[in-house]
Amino acid sequence: MFNKATIVGRLGHDPEVRYTQEGTPVTNLNIATSEAYKDKNGERQDKTEWHRVAVWGKTAENCGQYLGKGRMVLIEGPLQTRSFEKDGDTKYVTEIKAQRVVFLPDGSKNSGDSQMDGGGDGIDDEIPF
Repeated sequence: MFNKATIVGRLGHDPEVRYTQEGTPVTNLNIATSEAYKDKNGERQDKTEWHRVAVWGKTAENCGQYLGKGRMVLIEGPLQTRSFEKDGDTKYVTEIKAQRVVFLPDGSKNSGDSQMDGGGDGIDDEIPF
């Protein structure tokens, strides 16, 4: 069996870095992916999907330091579903557990001036599991 998601999109907000009780960094990202298509009337329609991503370890810290809202990234990793209790109800969340995060140049005016895109090559961080 195979469980792997690969997405390329933009951050919807700045990364949220937290630490577990054991001191392990974890960063949560919300990534937007978009597609355009023509409807049955031939009119252009845009559709945006939002993806939750959990990043662990040193890569989580790098994401917190170098990424910001609007930044383009490539994410690879398995989908995982977890549950939690809120207000007496069980809630379920499906997210990508990032094994690979690539910081992509975003083509913006300031992207070449930033350490984030490594001179245009991007930063390719892989998380060992």
